[in-house]
This record gives sequence, structure tokens and C-alpha cells, in this order.
Amino acid sequence: MPDDSARWRLETAKPFGARHIAPDCRGQNFYRVDSSFRDLLSLYMDEDWRTRIEPHFDRMGEIAGGELDELADVADKHGPVLHPRDRFGRDEEWIEYHPSYRAMEKIAFGDFGMHAMSHRAGVLGMPESAPPLVKYGFTYLFVQGEFGLMCPISVSDTSNFVIKKYGSAALKAKLLDRLLSTDFATMLKGTQFMTEKAGGSDVGALETEAEPLGMGADGVERWKLHGDKWFCSHADADVAVMLARPRGAAAGTRGLGLFALPRHLEDGSRNAYRIVRLKDKLGTRSMASGEIVLNGATAYLIGDARSGFKQMMEQVNLSRLSHGVRAASMMRRCLNEALMVARHRRAFGSTIDAFPLMRRQLMKIMLPTEQALSMAMWSAATMGRADKGDHAAADLLRILTPVFKYRACRDNIRVASHALEVRGGVGYIEEWVNARLVRDAQIGTIWEGTSSINALDVVSRAVGKSQGHRVMQDALADMLGKASDLPGQFRGQLNAAIGRAADFAERVAADPDLENRGRVAAGGLYHAATAALLAAEGAALGARGGDARRLLLARLVLEHRLTAQDPFSLAKNAWEEKAIDLLLSDCPLALAAAQALVV
Repeated sequence: MPDDSARWRLETAKPFGARHIAPDCRGQNFYRVDSSFRDLLSLYMDEDWRTRIEPHFDRMGEIAGGELDELADVADKHGPVLHPRDRFGRDEEWIEYHPSYRAMEKIAFGDFGMHAMSHRAGVLGMPESAPPLVKYGFTYLFVQGEFGLMCPISVSDTSNFVIKKYGSAALKAKLLDRLLSTDFATMLKGTQFMTEKAGGSDVGALETEAEPLGMGADGVERWKLHGDKWFCSHADADVAVMLARPRGAAAGTRGLGLFALPRHLEDGSRNAYRIVRLKDKLGTRSMASGEIVLNGATAYLIGDARSGFKQMMEQVNLSRLSHGVRAASMMRRCLNEALMVARHRRAFGSTIDAFPLMRRQLMKIMLPTEQALSMAMWSAATMGRADKGDHAAADLLRILTPVFKYRACRDNIRVASHALEVRGGVGYIEEWVNARLVRDAQIGTIWEGTSSINALDVVSRAVGKSQGHRVMQDALADMLGKASDLPGQFRGQLNAAIGRAADFAERVAADPDLENRGRVAAGGLYHAATAALLAAEGAALGARGGDARRLLLARLVLEHRLTAQDPFSLAKNAWEEKAIDLLLSDCPLALAAAQALVV
């Protein structure tokens, strides 16, 4: 006869197992599971390019959801280490990276050539340089696995852009082949150093000085730089593009020149600058950000010494667009993680996606995610037309870039927090991706201009000086006019919302006393634009027999982002509950059903 304790153990034994913990998205192919991205590619990308690039997107999707995601987790926990001297006591500082970071570099720079694909033919066998939709498509997939390394990839890409566009023939001959190489034996990786203690957002306050040395035997104009750069991401890059003020030049941004700073000189010796410290950062821990002291370092002039700020701003705007795409990518990972939890975690006798408050929270993640993806695709397609000489597209891109960067990066922070909450206490643990997503999301509102700087760029420059709001309004009206499957009443509501957003932005731009409404103006333009995009996309996809659910998302943007609501109203909203049911389902939505729900 067993004793009482043994009887208790036999009668109450249960499988206290890991089956109770909801799985995550690791191991998925992030391209194959993303029907929204694939649907929009069919609308925005030329069929020949899509056929050519899809196998590479598929391969990147597999890597991002598997190997890259695992490497990113390790690299985040084993960040770079600065060694200030070598073993002989010489000031030959170097940064030690974990092998996982080096493996991620091989994927990005070596296997996929993400830094070079938009500048030359031959990457991934492409017969010409990749259009923006291709480059940003790879960004979107890659960042779902790893965000930190995307900074070195992006600043290498944008540094290549300014050197290629503004550098002298001699400078391009000296640097470009190696900057655009995918061979690690010869490759030079680029970056940009701009922020100083005296000047972050106020670029004109920069104190770094430049003095001319004259023309070298290779035909490259050399200068010496003296100063202190305060926040240098990708601190040990081979070539850094930076601003400095030639001695005697005017104050403010008009007196700044643009320079390329090599880490090593022609004889292989170290240039005269030092990495004095690495930043202990909240996020992007895999990537080295540091402080740089310039002690008469040799640099090469890029373009006109009096036009540095204007040239650098082109690089900054490219980075801003990249940040918007990165935010869209991270939100997609957050949405996928949240849905994975909600559909597998059981509580109170059901999976938690059955509960009304959880369903509402999932929609707060889904809506900004899909808005950002639409804006990413439209912006990239617009850049592609601008690159081919379309002046109207260039004018449109001028306002799209800060509008997109402003709102998507802000939404990313909230979305990451919502997704962590869906996973619950497990999401707070560093073994899971949610904690990293929350930390990394914060940088989007700081790098390449804070939210206020981007909002001011929208209102003061894109609207106030360039009338970009009317360019955007006309482009969206044209898009909606061509969307013949949109119900007329709904089209009218969308056009009215776009007009109100544009009028508001114009009034804010015209009155200096309304500067404090700049963020509202920028956000209003974003929401009006994405409502129109979602509607046009949903109608186009539905008309060809595909999924028309983006029409429902468009109405949600109108009602929840552009329409005042009484927070204490208890009125039933039957259409919205039906829409949520359909949006949280994996089943495609027919056009007729979507049309019936938006009027």
C-alpha cells in the first residue's frame, strides 16, 4: 500500500510542459508568410523584375527567419569591444566583433551585396543596378531578422551614393570599385559621421575644422580635419563621409564642406584619428557606435567645399527613407509574433485571439503595420521614377520621405510595445525577440533627425517652400480616380480627408505661431496618404480576383486616425466588428464583400 504522498503524486501528475508556451516566428520564411508584401510587389514592381528577383527574395526570407534571426540574437548579447592599444602599447585601437556579427556581414555585404546593388550591375547576377523597390525589398526582409547591422549596410549604400554623384573622377577612381565590391578581400565599407557635441539637429553648429593640403599626385584634393565627432555609427568603417568647416568659411550650414575620411592611408598606416570610446547603447547593440577624435586626419574633398550640407542632405534623405522601410519591417515582425502568440496561447479555455480586448490590441498592431508597408512601396516606386528623370516624382518624393520617416518610426515604438504585451511576461525576457524589438525601435525617432526635425522638414520646407502637399494631393487624387472599383462615396471620403490634411498643413506652414502643430500636420498627411493607398491597393488586388482586405484597413484609417470620436460612446459598431473578424482571418477577402463594408 503506497503512502499518502505517493498516492498524491500518482493522482495529480500532469504534463507541466513547454506546450503551454506559445511558439515564435523563428524558422519561418519571412517572404513566403508575408502575403501583403507579395501582393504589393505584384502592383508596384515591374513583372520582369519581380520574376527575376523573387527567388532571391525567397532566399532572403528563409535566411532572415532562420540563420539570420539566430545570429542576431547572439550578436545582440555579445556586442563589439574596443581595444585601445595593441600588445606593444601602440595606439592601434581595433574593434573586436563576435563571429555571429561577422557572419551577418557576410550575408549582407558578401552574399547579397545590399550596399552595392543600387549602384552597379552584376550583384546577384542582375544585368543592371537594382531599382529602389528591389533594394528596399531586401531591407524589409533582412530587418525582420536583424536591425542593428542595417545601419552599416545603409550608410555604406548612401556613402557610395554621394561619392558616386559628387566625387571627382579621381576620387571615384580611387574609392568606388572597392566601395562597391562584394569581395571581403578588397572591400571598403562606408559610413557617415555627422553628430558633434555642439551640433546634432543643429548641423550648422558643427565645430570640426578642415584645412587644405593641396592636390595629391593621384588628382584627389586632400584636407586635414581637426575635431570631435560625438556619435559615429559603424565606427571602424573603411571610409567615413563627414561634414567639416574649412577654416575661414562662413558660419552655419553654408560654410560646411563634405569629406571622405579613410581609415588607412595609401601606405597602409593608420590615419590620424582615434576611436576613443564605444557607446553603451539601449539598442542596436550588435553594431559599434563610438566617439572619434580627429587629430589632423587626412580626408578627401567631395564636390564643392561650399556645398557640403546640401550634398550631405541627399545622403540623409536616403537614410530617412531607409528608416521608414526598417520601421515597416520591424512592425511586420511584431505583427507576426503577436498573431503567433494569440493563435496558440490558451487562457480561460480558449486561444486568446478569441477575446475582444486582445482582438482590438491586434488591430492596433496590424493597422500601422499595413500603413507603413503601403507607404514603403509607394515611396520606393516613386524614387524609382525620380531616378529615371521624372521631375514630378522627385517633387513627390521630397515630401514623402520626411512624412514616412516621421510617422512610421513613431508607430514602430507603440507597435513593439503592444506586441511585447501580447506575449506577456515571456516577451520581457531577453531570450525572445520582443525585448530586442522594443529596444531597437527607439532609434528610429532619433537617427537622421528627431520627430520634431522631420515634422519641421515637412511643414517648413516640403509644404512651405515646395508646395509638396499639393503635389501629394494631386498624385493621390489621380490614383483614386483610376481606381474604378472603389465605391464612389468612399472615394469622395478619401479625397475629402486628403484635402483637409493638405489644407491644415498649409495653414500650419504659413503661420509661425502654429509651429507646435507641425507634428499633427505631418501625421495627418501620412494618414490621409496611407488611407488612399490602402484603398487603391485593395481595389486593384480585388479586381484581379485577389485579396481586397486593404479596403477595410483604409476605412479603419479614416475612422480611427482622421475622424474625431467620442471616447465614452457605447454605440455598437457592427461593421467594425465584422471587419476585425475578416482581417484576423487568413482567408482572402473578395472585392464585393470588401466594397459592401466600406460604404
